[in-house]
Amino acid sequence: MKKTFALYLSLIFVINSYGQELLKGAFTYQGFTRTYIYYVPKSYSPDKPTSLIVNLHGYSSDNLQQLIYSNFQPIADTAGFIMVLPQGTQEPVTKLKYWNPNWYPNGVDDVGFIETVIDTMSAHFNIDPNRVYSTGISNGATMSIYLACKSNRFAAVASVSGGMSTTPFCYPAYPIPVMSIFGTKDPVGSYYGDLFTIPAVDLVSFWVNENQCNPEPITRQVPNTNKFDFCNAEHQTYTGGIDGHTVEFFKVKNGGHTWPGSPLAISSNGNTCMDFIASEEIWRFFRQHSRPVSVATSIKEGVLSDNFEVYPNPSSSSFNLQFKNIVHGTYSLLDVNGKTIKNGHIDNSSISINVSDIAKGLYLVQIISPEFSGVKKVIVGQ
Repeated sequence: MKKTFALYLSLIFVINSYGQELLKGAFTYQGFTRTYIYYVPKSYSPDKPTSLIVNLHGYSSDNLQQLIYSNFQPIADTAGFIMVLPQGTQEPVTKLKYWNPNWYPNGVDDVGFIETVIDTMSAHFNIDPNRVYSTGISNGATMSIYLACKSNRFAAVASVSGGMSTTPFCYPAYPIPVMSIFGTKDPVGSYYGDLFTIPAVDLVSFWVNENQCNPEPITRQVPNTNKFDFCNAEHQTYTGGIDGHTVEFFKVKNGGHTWPGSPLAISSNGNTCMDFIASEEIWRFFRQHSRPVSVATSIKEGVLSDNFEVYPNPSSSSFNLQFKNIVHGTYSLLDVNGKTIKNGHIDNSSISINVSDIAKGLYLVQIISPEFSGVKKVIVGQ
């Protein structure tokens, strides 16, 4: 109780210190009021496209705790990016705050919610759509990786003390650079994997392969500048990927379920490595990468594919996707601005998509699979 009270006193101090730079927002999504806070540096200029970092709290935590725990604000003041921290919803069983990286397939659509947060921020600020990033800790880290699998809005993601979900299998819309920071003695989300997440080394190998990076990393030992944190770190960098992409991995030896370099150490979660500052390394990694312009262009222009058919088109309530052969991959129904309206998994030669619950208009169907990728137009409600 004392620790929680002290934490919120610190949060109140931080909010008062930053004044109007730290703001709150809310909107209704899927019938629920969803909230977020965001930090805008004083250097922000509406005339300059600005990077946006989505920062996700962990399971049972909240966005205010994540604000002070990750401590990105001083970096934002210097680098000039905007940071937004959405708030999760209650997990159905425990009622604790969480993100839904398909833990509940018919539950809260947090991918759509986070994309709507991005759209809302972009409506009020000059956000560079090709420099949007996501990071988080624990469940928020797993959600960030899930966003890389399911959304086409991100240039890079970084996970801290959180793995990649075991299901469903990941079919990213395009290769996305990924950074992972994981402690080998994490008492919450095992470094070696568990029922819900794959081992940390397998997470890294997956994204090295997706980005077609060199399989052998450049490895360096992070200088052990703090002798009292009982841990040290190894930094692996996989280079040579598509469009200059890299994948990075900080293996924190003897590290716990913590955010390295955080000003708020949580001893019950294991050792916090103080030899490097995770937030600084994450921004260093993010600023190297932007979403390929070809991704947004191909979606906007609707590059057609002969590998599947859409019928009936126009459609009033549902339409079918028919493939020439059995396809394993994902589909996304996008509006004309590239925002994801619906998405799902494909593991057959045909699939039916319900569109009775969306507005009339022109949409794009995007297919991503190992066999092919393609986009087709579909008219709904006419």
